Amino acid sequence: MKKLFPYRLIIILLIVSFFSSCESLFDEPDIQNNPNAVTDVEVGTLLSGTLLGVAMLHEDTDVRIASMWAGELNGLTRAHQGFAQYIVSSQTFSWTTLYPVASQARLIQTKAEAAGDAWTKGIGQVLEALVIAKATDLYGDVPYSQAFDEEKYPKPVFDTQADVYAALQTTLDDAITNLSAPTGSVFAMQDFIYQGDVAKWKAAANTLKARLYLHTGEYAQAIVSAAAGISSVEGDALIPHGTSQGVDTNQNYDFFRVSRPGDTGFDGAYLPTLIQSRISSANTKTDETALYDHYIKVGITAPESLDPNTLDGAFTADAPHPMLTYYENQLIIAEAQARLGDTNQALAALNTVRAGLATGYINGKTFSDVGRKYDAYALDDFGPAGLANPTKLATVQIALLYEIISQRYIFLLMQYEAFNDYRRLAKAMPVVQLPIPLYVGTQKPQRLVYPQSEVNTNANVPQPLPNQFTNVPIFP
Repeated sequence: MKKLFPYRLIIILLIVSFFSSCESLFDEPDIQNNPNAVTDVEVGTLLSGTLLGVAMLHEDTDVRIASMWAGELNGLTRAHQGFAQYIVSSQTFSWTTLYPVASQARLIQTKAEAAGDAWTKGIGQVLEALVIAKATDLYGDVPYSQAFDEEKYPKPVFDTQADVYAALQTTLDDAITNLSAPTGSVFAMQDFIYQGDVAKWKAAANTLKARLYLHTGEYAQAIVSAAAGISSVEGDALIPHGTSQGVDTNQNYDFFRVSRPGDTGFDGAYLPTLIQSRISSANTKTDETALYDHYIKVGITAPESLDPNTLDGAFTADAPHPMLTYYENQLIIAEAQARLGDTNQALAALNTVRAGLATGYINGKTFSDVGRKYDAYALDDFGPAGLANPTKLATVQIALLYEIISQRYIFLLMQYEAFNDYRRLAKAMPVVQLPIPLYVGTQKPQRLVYPQSEVNTNANVPQPLPNQFTNVPIFP
């Protein structure tokens, strides 16, 4: 693993990279070493810089590729056309942002513990878990147990994905304990996610635990964690954005509208097909026309093109971007309860999300009330002749699961969790999948490819090297 950046330098670079949309800054070899490294960064400043890094990792190219591979988005020209056709190599990907950000989250914990500050340590643990969860979800086996001591472990081992998941659950348990402490420091000005509200950070930790339990099929544990998770949309972990280009704009807006208009879009993707099929169905309790228009705007880059709505919808310059949300938390409960056979509890959680969507709220924005309808479902709606069972699935449980999975897929647009679902649902019992077609060939993409820099410098990289079609262990 490449040498971790000096602490003050990484914070400056993260801020510049995030606000200037210039990911290539991290590829410059000269920034890997600094003889004047500073190690006395104040923990509040460290927290702010680390949050910026975590935010960037939720809006980067890896997430965009994951969205394309889940069928939500399509690559239409230049490099992204190749990505959509699953043409990637070890040169495509980089960890020069991912692991330095994780190391800064670990440094927050070290400094907070030395100061007796349990709350800030807990926040640092949640940030670490967010970063490492992304790493293992997209790459499989990754360094974790030896990842943050470069002097002792210059070539860290790759922990098995199962061990990483177990360790993340322990990290989050410790975070919840620390965030439950009676006292601690509050860095409201530096915390642009929750403004120092430790109760919200604690709930977010539980939602992340629930997400990981859903991945591993531990549904009872997912329900328990989600019950203590984000309890309202006011607790959504959203990355805030503004309208100053090159300063604070949403990175999806920058890509879709400013730097690479037309490189990606919804033409040929499954997402618009799914939503349109729901709009045209006989389901009189649902109308997703408004949500479709919130996501998709016709003709921005070319006549009749299906473009991300950067004008007045989900991808405007100032659109917040989700990391963990109340809707996801409820949909975790819905799916887990349905898989355990409690369709009443599953339906209650799904209807909670529908009630929220009926208000027009989604990820910090409000979409139009024209063509917006989400009436509460009854279990009969999922029967053989039910209005929410258009394909006549055999049982209420299967039909309800199909609706929950469909709602997750639509809601998780431009979040890598949709790619997790794409792979996870092939093995989750009972098996219920969306008919997402492949863009090319017969092989489904299963993971991102280990970066060449890691292959060159760390002999512990798994061998033989897995390619993009090799399953990760957690989703065999």
